[in-house]
Amino acid sequence: TKYSCGGGGCGACTVMVSRYNPIQDTVHWSVNACLQPICSLHGAAVVTIEGIGSTKTKLHPVQERIAKAHGSQCGFCTPGMVMSMYTLLRNNPQPTMEDIRETLGGNLCRCTGYRPIIDGFKTFCDVRTVNSNGKCCMENNNSHSNESDVRQYMDEVLPLDPTQDLIFPPELLVSKPSKTEQLCFHGEKVRWISPADLKDLIKLKAEYSNAPLLVGNTTIGPKMNLKGTVHPLVIYGGSIPELQAVKWRNNGVTVGAGCSLSVLKDILLRGTEELGPEKSRVYQALVQTLQCLAGKQIRNMASIGGNILSANPKYDLSSILAAAECTLHIVSNDGAREICLSEEFFTDFGKTALRPDEILLAIDIPNSRPWEFVSAFRQSHRREFAFSIVNAGMRVVFRHNSNVVENLDIFYGGVGPTLVKVKHTCKELMGRYSQETSGRGNTALRRRNFCAPYEEYRSTLVLSFFFKFYMQVLLELQQKLVPETQSSSDPVGRPNVHQAALQQATGEAVYYDDIPSVKGELFVSMVTSTRAHAKIISIDASVALAMSGVITFISAKDVPGQNRRLWFNNPEELFAEEEVICVGQIIGAIVAETREQAKRAAEQVAITYQDIQPAFFTIEEAIEHQSFSDPKRKLERGNVEEGFEKADHILEDELYMGGQEHFYVETQGLIAIPKAEAGEMELYVASQHAAYTQEVVGITLGIDSNKITCHVKRLGGGFGGKVMKIASLSAIAATAAYKTGRAVRCVLERGDDMLITSGRSPFLGRYKVGYMNDGTILAADITYYSNGGCTLDESSFIMEKALLHMDNGYKIPNLRGHGLVCMTNLPSYTAFRGFGGPQGLTIIEGVLHEVAARCGLPAHQVRDINMYKDEKCYTHHKQLFSARDMVRCWNECLEKSDYTHRCLSIEQFNAHNHWKKRGISIVPLKFGIGFSKGFYNQGAALVNIYKDGSVLISHGGTEMGQGINTKAIQIASRILKVPMSSIHIKETCTGNVPNAAPSAASFGTDAVGMAVKNGCEKLMRRLEPLIKKHPQYTWQQLVVEAYCQKISLSATGFFMGPHTSVDWEKSEGNAYYYFTFGACCSEVEIVCLTGDHKNIRTDIVMDVGRSINPALDVGQVEGGFVQGIGLYTIEELQFSPEGVLLTRGPSQYKIPALNADNPHAIYSSKGIGEPPVFFGCTLFFAIKEAIAAARRERGLSDSFPFSSPATAEKIHMACEDCFTRMVGEQKVKTKPWTINV
Repeated sequence: TKYSCGGGGCGACTVMVSRYNPIQDTVHWSVNACLQPICSLHGAAVVTIEGIGSTKTKLHPVQERIAKAHGSQCGFCTPGMVMSMYTLLRNNPQPTMEDIRETLGGNLCRCTGYRPIIDGFKTFCDVRTVNSNGKCCMENNNSHSNESDVRQYMDEVLPLDPTQDLIFPPELLVSKPSKTEQLCFHGEKVRWISPADLKDLIKLKAEYSNAPLLVGNTTIGPKMNLKGTVHPLVIYGGSIPELQAVKWRNNGVTVGAGCSLSVLKDILLRGTEELGPEKSRVYQALVQTLQCLAGKQIRNMASIGGNILSANPKYDLSSILAAAECTLHIVSNDGAREICLSEEFFTDFGKTALRPDEILLAIDIPNSRPWEFVSAFRQSHRREFAFSIVNAGMRVVFRHNSNVVENLDIFYGGVGPTLVKVKHTCKELMGRYSQETSGRGNTALRRRNFCAPYEEYRSTLVLSFFFKFYMQVLLELQQKLVPETQSSSDPVGRPNVHQAALQQATGEAVYYDDIPSVKGELFVSMVTSTRAHAKIISIDASVALAMSGVITFISAKDVPGQNRRLWFNNPEELFAEEEVICVGQIIGAIVAETREQAKRAAEQVAITYQDIQPAFFTIEEAIEHQSFSDPKRKLERGNVEEGFEKADHILEDELYMGGQEHFYVETQGLIAIPKAEAGEMELYVASQHAAYTQEVVGITLGIDSNKITCHVKRLGGGFGGKVMKIASLSAIAATAAYKTGRAVRCVLERGDDMLITSGRSPFLGRYKVGYMNDGTILAADITYYSNGGCTLDESSFIMEKALLHMDNGYKIPNLRGHGLVCMTNLPSYTAFRGFGGPQGLTIIEGVLHEVAARCGLPAHQVRDINMYKDEKCYTHHKQLFSARDMVRCWNECLEKSDYTHRCLSIEQFNAHNHWKKRGISIVPLKFGIGFSKGFYNQGAALVNIYKDGSVLISHGGTEMGQGINTKAIQIASRILKVPMSSIHIKETCTGNVPNAAPSAASFGTDAVGMAVKNGCEKLMRRLEPLIKKHPQYTWQQLVVEAYCQKISLSATGFFMGPHTSVDWEKSEGNAYYYFTFGACCSEVEIVCLTGDHKNIRTDIVMDVGRSINPALDVGQVEGGFVQGIGLYTIEELQFSPEGVLLTRGPSQYKIPALNADNPHAIYSSKGIGEPPVFFGCTLFFAIKEAIAAARRERGLSDSFPFSSPATAEKIHMACEDCFTRMVGEQKVKTKPWTINV
């Protein structure tokens, strides 16, 4: 079981909890271990990943199939995926595809793109997979689709045999006492009481009225884990039968307040089936919402009572229950009472009208009456597994056999601190005909003022939801339904399985935090700045040091070597010494006996500041203050001014592109172990650049690198985020180990990781472009601004990569680019998959898109007319390349995506749909591979052959899911002519391979693979005389003979990559080893009323030569593309006007989830890690096309400001319908709650 977010937001820690129920026999639930209190498990059985199978005994079929389907890359999320699926199969051995999607909805993966996980698990389905139109893949005339039977690509797999699964522990069956007794558990800070029965619970609540009553722990748990909230006494109600009871009545159902949301959904589905559609409209609305509410694990834990009493307007159920006029049953020492759930029940945010001693016992949910219509609406950052921005429950009753409104209830959540009923609107519309309600309702609703954040967007959603309800009811009254169709396909190849896939699927794969505790081990927790720019007046750690278990506090004065070091002549501080320059900068660290003690004590360190002005955070502010780092870069081709003079038209505009959080499932951390001799230090660290970590630790401790050894077994995802920042964290942990003489473990909490380590740089591109009437671009002058944060980190290299990719695949004869890194008071931005490539590419694509719009031409036509086409072409930095493969990819993508025909279909769709619009976009790709800093283009390996014939390889690369170890083994197997099973890679270690380059820039396999090849070839040359002399010898006999002949069976391999460099003064140089080419086409559909969107289909064509392992590489393409979907559509980092990061966990920051729309067709001969991220921009530009279609229909311009990511809010506001105009007319100027940095 893995620990990742601590808030139930990622699913990495999923386990199965089983309880015995006399009626249902044994029931199994998947739950988040990070939120499941140990004390609540009395009488339950818990199964973790280690309990269902292993490579040492026998694999469970779930473990085997996810591995063989290539569904495990970095592997950190795999145990959670396995346990979710295992639990489903325990409850339902023959699940449907919908069951699988629902089960995995609470599990996030940052590597795979989810497709291979589904591929592996859908083999458990009893029926052939069909597309959404009900037809088999081949019936859809898609010869590339292999949905019908993924098992043909696997070796023989173990059958699922439910009789072999673990039984419920008999001792838990026989140990049930005849009479339940009260249980009390005492902890260091918390006392837990499980009452014997309802009577005991009522008595306890009367005695301890301020103690929280806990059932699912999904609201209280995250506050305790992430915010340090402490409740001295907790009363547990999960074992009280009355709170779980379900009673069916003639006019509805009474559900116990302790019923989980999963149980509630099953109850409502049963009711819908038995009652029919007319009587179950309330149930249908609740089920619709429950399907989007949180993940399966949370729904298994959270209760309906907890959802209501949390009194959080973002929780969706209250608005529907209130609209349905549900009744709450309340009990206390004073007796029982009933309350109709309404807005009066919620007195303030997080508060209700219940007295502290009262208990919510049950909820009456009524059946629907004739001529009553009920609907639920929600809009969130991600369609599923995300809090709603606004939710609504609406109910209308018509006079019998008429369309006259007899009663109307409309409730909104998320537009104020409590649930809101729009009473005036409801009153005004009663007694009116249905045709009159829309206009009058909108007029009444627009008079209300709603709360920030998203004030304007929330206001338009209020109007849009009401209009959607009006249209739904009107259509249902007229009995007109419009079916939706959607096609899909997904062709991939599947050769060798990831070398560690089985270990990852069984939980045996070891990550740094899985390493058992070292004797005397301590924990370190960071103390960070709460000010953006201030002088440190004093640091007082006395209160923290007096706390139990605290050993010491370390800061700059405790650093034995250098606290300040130079990174390419730019200073970097380990601990802030005199001044802080961002919120989240590390000032010191607490060292304590346990993780919890260190975390609590760190919060008690008091720091006094004196603010320094100015403090600024945005690119615009940096431009205003001329706050730029050196060097300022420039590239130029041709004569730009001359090109502008010849152009028919000149366009000046800009495009903003937001940043992105890495969100690797395994947070950053390490273990530092001091040795007894000569100041040696061993570090077990999650780093993509172990050599740099070794170097920084050496500088910090003031000792030589030869005494510091960094070990890296594998990473739970990296994406560039574990190159630089982990070195500083390692130096801090090493300083603590040096000072205490004991091993120190550092594991960042998810919120701290996001705050401290930052992510992808936001970019602003301002451009001037000269173009002809046919769309030919004669000249472009682009200035790129990136937000680098408070220190340089890798921002100058990121900017260089953006400039080097500013031409993409286009031969613009006169092209000039300036690159300026803005220094601001935010945590320094760092490397992220693609480096600056996606930003540089996206802005030039934005230029092409706008030129096409201004010319009134299809965007693909303008792209085609400006593309490089010749066999010999030169980039804008004068590097020679052939455009043949790029053009081939472009043409093949046009053909296989059926682009021309789909454009016509989209036109027809848009003509017949006013509130839904579709758009399509296709882009080419030219992406440079390797480091533009030539000295990084090297690789090294050590190959050892042992007398038994086994081979051990060490190399300088880092395994982080991309399969570098698997590919290295394949290469060695081919050259040495031994089976892959005889070759092993233990770890990456600076003691074996020194001075290794980082695993980055999509160059790791090239460098490591060539080094392994070189080492193996050296060994084979030594063995060649023996092979000729003894052709009959087996491999082992040959090795033994070589040993006896004193032939060295160890060799170092080295790859000296090409020299790459750029002369920035002359604007020329071979910046890259080679170029990867490709093309991508995406079609999307938007809902204008809410801004929601879905990806209908994506086609990717890539041509990068022969793949070493197509299965792993296709996984990299898909994973990179899905990460790009997040970058360009839903992943939005939000900062307060004071520079504080607000999105610090999965509840606020949304990455694509399993049910997010994924690519359906990929044609790839070889895929690599970084380039596919850029392909996510096809969704951005397709969304822009769809918005333009909506605007044209409303008589608005095709050209409009639109920035990335294309969130639901931005899409809706850009459509500019009657509802956005209504809100805009009465907009009140308020202070923004977030800023575009």
